[in-house]
Amino acid sequence: MQTKHPLTSQPVVSEKVPKAKLAEPKSTKELVKESDADAFYFRALENKHIYLNEQQVKAVRQTDGPLLVLAGAGSGKTSVLTARAGYLLSVQKVRAERILLLTFTKKAAGELKDRLGLLPGVSKHSLRSMAVGTFHSIFLKLLYQHGYEHMKLLTSEKQKQVAVKMILKDMALKEEYDVETLLAQFSYYKNMMKSPEDLPAASSVEKEVKTIYQRYEEYKQSRNLLDFDDILYEVYKLLKENEEIRSKLQERFQYILVDEFQDSNLVQYEVLKMLAPPSQHIMAVGDDDQTIYQFRGSHHRLILDFPKEFPGTKIVTLITNYRSNPYIVGLGNDIIKHNQQRHDKTLLAVHTRGVAPRFFRPDTTVEEATCILDVIQSQVASGKRKYRDFAVIYRTHAVSRALMDQLVWKDIPFILHSQKQVFYENGLVKPILDCLRLAFYPDDLDALAGILPTLYLSKEKVLNEVIDQRFTDRMRGVEKPALAYLLDLSKLPSYQKERIAEKVSAIQSLKHLSPAEAIRKIREGNDGYDKYLQDNHRKTFTLQKELVQETLDELYDSAKPFKDSAKYLAFIDRIIKKQQENGLKNHIDQEDAIRLTTVHGAKGLEFPCVFLIGTSDGIIPHNSSLEAAEDRMSDQQNKKAKIAEAIEEERRLLYVGVSRAMEELYVSSPRFFRSKPLPMTRFLKEVYESKKTSD
Repeated sequence: MQTKHPLTSQPVVSEKVPKAKLAEPKSTKELVKESDADAFYFRALENKHIYLNEQQVKAVRQTDGPLLVLAGAGSGKTSVLTARAGYLLSVQKVRAERILLLTFTKKAAGELKDRLGLLPGVSKHSLRSMAVGTFHSIFLKLLYQHGYEHMKLLTSEKQKQVAVKMILKDMALKEEYDVETLLAQFSYYKNMMKSPEDLPAASSVEKEVKTIYQRYEEYKQSRNLLDFDDILYEVYKLLKENEEIRSKLQERFQYILVDEFQDSNLVQYEVLKMLAPPSQHIMAVGDDDQTIYQFRGSHHRLILDFPKEFPGTKIVTLITNYRSNPYIVGLGNDIIKHNQQRHDKTLLAVHTRGVAPRFFRPDTTVEEATCILDVIQSQVASGKRKYRDFAVIYRTHAVSRALMDQLVWKDIPFILHSQKQVFYENGLVKPILDCLRLAFYPDDLDALAGILPTLYLSKEKVLNEVIDQRFTDRMRGVEKPALAYLLDLSKLPSYQKERIAEKVSAIQSLKHLSPAEAIRKIREGNDGYDKYLQDNHRKTFTLQKELVQETLDELYDSAKPFKDSAKYLAFIDRIIKKQQENGLKNHIDQEDAIRLTTVHGAKGLEFPCVFLIGTSDGIIPHNSSLEAAEDRMSDQQNKKAKIAEAIEEERRLLYVGVSRAMEELYVSSPRFFRSKPLPMTRFLKEVYESKKTSD
């Protein structure tokens, strides 16, 4: 059965939404008796308006031996972490310098310090003495204290990119690889404790990447530089190779508390295993249901296997969700319970009321965007909410393209959270747009530089020749656009000159086509852009075919509403400018603007109202994820297991997206995606199929 959405007239699926059970309202007031030896501490917390529930109290009191705290979404893990650190100081009388509290982001570390400072028994002196910070900040201090004081920290992404560009230039590969992709891959290798020697070298691309990685490592070593990934790996090597230092650190850090443990990668895990003995007083707080960073080296097995690595582990499960309404909690429960590789837990809700999640299936992503903005603008106009109360969450950046276009059209404020570039500056789509730009602006040197690699020409050499020749001609009074100079390049074989002439002619012909027709022409044919990408394995290194195709098809889709290519390019420039303005804002968290973010970027955040878009099979689970899992395995049994593992991570992504919502949740699954029919994600179908069975 379907009803009409009251604000948009779009159909809304009106299936029965699961509702979470309510938690027992007991807190320390009832749970901790006055006769308890530690009652004074919990009474002091209550005076600070901190009331812990039964499971939180268990976690705080369990101070001896290894402890795994499974903290469900919105279950108050920060309160547990800080209250337990305060408990160690006030009740157990542990010296502050014996406590190590690790987290993953500067923001989280700052929040922990602020909240610790408000706790009873935590003086400014003890807070200064306690080691509280990110893995990187704490480990860097350890390195500087143990023989690494001559090393300098390589913090600038630009400097790292320059280093890799120098290596590529020296190897005559300057235009062949995407530098950011290479650096991300090197980071993954280091987090998985893989040196260049550990990499495969079966194909020519693998051999080249292995050499580039080796030379990047040599570049840093020769200059006494450490990047962020080196910090972790060097601490691992230091502890592994130096028993004296390892013993001293074990003696110093007798109590270890780790936040967001599910995000730990292999090297972090190995370091923790070396630091924890002999006391084994290690507390790991995390949620296996929110392990979504496998591409960075984290893996759900690390948190699942924690009790095996640390025998005698006590497990406390925080199941009271303080964030979301009972319908949102219930939906999350029913999604994630279908994962097999997880600790069993069902979250309870605290809020007794709330609006059930609304599911809608617009025909297209354009209708999806219109529906979303109608809801937002209606609530803002009525004074019910501000723009900052809304977040739009999606699986991949390309899914948000239609929405972002409408935000710019309608001049609605938005912020791209944790995103470096807009869709139209993506390295895959930019060469196509550069061709289109040159049709209208044949003297655009940046656009000219963008198409040179697709002609297998050196950017540096050709641009220098074009600039020099253009300067000479202008001195003689001859005006000619930069594009035309491609026809006059020296020292090229005749077959290449013919190919360039055909390309220049093709670009000039684009001016009279609609933008969608122009993009199709650029992509198609034996000399088209799609064929170039297909043949150039360096350019698509680490990118699945499905992801490449999705990105290019999305560009084509973006051009359909436009009849005039010049207006289309002007619109794109407007979007790029908007994103640059967003990047210049100093207080992004305080801006009254809609947040746009991937699920990966949204983890750890919460919003009053969330729109989860593109919840269709092929997007979530994403085809590229399943394709990658299949490509990694040759034998059928392992292949099946890897695909099942990939599906579970994709299901966790949907769960994380759902659990970001506090009060309202809208879940959208367009019927047609880039003109192709797509079914609603199997993860939502599972919920309602199991619901019908149980009913």
